[in-house]
Amino acid sequence: QDAFVAFHVDRVLVNKYLKSLEIGELAPDQPSIEPTKNKMLVKDFRELRATVEKMGLLKPNQLFFFLHLAHILLLDTAAWLILLYFGTSLMPFIISLVVLTISQVQASWLQHDLGHLSVFRKTKWNHLLHKFVMCHLIGASAKWWTLLHSQHHAKPNCFEKDPDIDMHPFLFTLGKKLSVELGIKKKKYMPYNHQHKYFFITLPPLLFPTYFHYHTFYIAYTKRYWVDLAWMLTFYIRFFFTYGSLLEIKSLLAYYFIFRMLESSWFVWVSQMNHIPMDIYYDKNLDWVSTQLQATCNVEQSLFNDWFTGHLNFQIEHHLFPTMPRHNYWKVAPLVKSLCAKHGIEYQCKPLLTAFADIV
Repeated sequence: QDAFVAFHVDRVLVNKYLKSLEIGELAPDQPSIEPTKNKMLVKDFRELRATVEKMGLLKPNQLFFFLHLAHILLLDTAAWLILLYFGTSLMPFIISLVVLTISQVQASWLQHDLGHLSVFRKTKWNHLLHKFVMCHLIGASAKWWTLLHSQHHAKPNCFEKDPDIDMHPFLFTLGKKLSVELGIKKKKYMPYNHQHKYFFITLPPLLFPTYFHYHTFYIAYTKRYWVDLAWMLTFYIRFFFTYGSLLEIKSLLAYYFIFRMLESSWFVWVSQMNHIPMDIYYDKNLDWVSTQLQATCNVEQSLFNDWFTGHLNFQIEHHLFPTMPRHNYWKVAPLVKSLCAKHGIEYQCKPLLTAFADIV
């Protein structure tokens, strides 16, 4: 299936695991495409996929990713050196916070690339560097991220299948249809008529410092990701040893919580702009392309937008080809637009500030 092809780099290896699950072949008179799926769209997308592979757009430019990692490590070091050389007064404190926040968010975009196996040809090298970036540089579990993010990609904006929209209905009500359902049932967990106001002080600043901290450790412990937990501890040891030698305990805790809040705000606005304003409902069992396009939109390309969003402004291309290296999204975008135009599918692309406004 298209989802299987999209997720796996080494399909020969994965097929070995599937052999034991095979239960037989379809009868000759059975259709190979389910009635809810667009047969012609599936055919054209598979031809597009073949074209993408022939063009070499799934091959990574490792210099691009090396330079990206280098600028993350440089900023990470600079944040500590600012406090070391200029002291811990207000101005160096703020500048150091900003520099570390930039480093952490850019590391989040890089771990995303590694988690999607788009940096190295060899899967094991992606996994190894993923642990270094996600666990050691950020302090979260790589396997925890992969577990949740794979579900999101398989069924984006499908309620009860996409963990990214689990905040419905407990914190926000999402999607017009699901909101109407809640109204009919007269269920109300929060004052939803004010959710466009309390969004600013809940999800953006608090997702990382509160929920993610708890959830990444909870999943890593309960699922026994012991290697991830060991890697994660190296982040906290390094952070509290290096910054603890410069800051008093209250300042240290404030520094940590503030940079996590800033990082969280940046991440939430970027990650939600492509999905939350789109259609959110139960799984309709549509074909791969339709599933991704109804839940995803793009943001206009610019050098700043590419860097600021980690190329997630090309969210449509990323969702159709999750293992594609991000530096190639702009090359495949015209081909995806043509496919959408041929089949009458809306291809949404917005200015950055419009995308932010649409969340609210």
